[in-house]
Amino acid sequence: MSDRTSTTSKKPAPQADIINIHTLSVYVNNQPGVLGRICAVFSRRGFNIESLVVSQTRDPRYSRMTIGISGHPEGLHQIIMHVSKLIDVIHCTEHTDRDAVAKEMVLIKVAAGPAERTEILQIVEHYGGKTVDLQEDSLIALISGNSDKIDAAVRLLGKFDIAETVRTGKVVMARGLTET
Repeated sequence: MSDRTSTTSKKPAPQADIINIHTLSVYVNNQPGVLGRICAVFSRRGFNIESLVVSQTRDPRYSRMTIGISGHPEGLHQIIMHVSKLIDVIHCTEHTDRDAVAKEMVLIKVAAGPAERTEILQIVEHYGGKTVDLQEDSLIALISGNSDKIDAAVRLLGKFDIAETVRTGKVVMARGLTET
């Protein structure tokens, strides 16, 4: 399994306020069909997948899925129990900012002539990003960090002509020696 990203070339449609976003880490056997079975559990319970990152672990027999889901908190415990019971799922855990480190990354392409370039580069630098491609009429910046930081950077860069964004989902790791 490989990392998954989302791509947008248009400005996203306005969304209703999301009740709660939960971050789950699901440790699974690296087998075909596992992702589909897990997604079906969320769908049946009315939870929406907001972000998804899947990657093989150091042991190629296993993969870790980091899944950001939105929905009512009342059903979260049941979802974790149902996912944990699935064949090929070793364990499923919810993580919060208190017990885990969560980061994500965005590549953002901005149409930028010489007049706007300085201000755009200042914003990118302020958020600890870097330019990974520079053309006469555009640039691509890479910014990583927590979701709020990414949201703020994209919001500030939004006053320019954003041509495209590609944003990873969250990746999480439990703090200390606790298994993720």
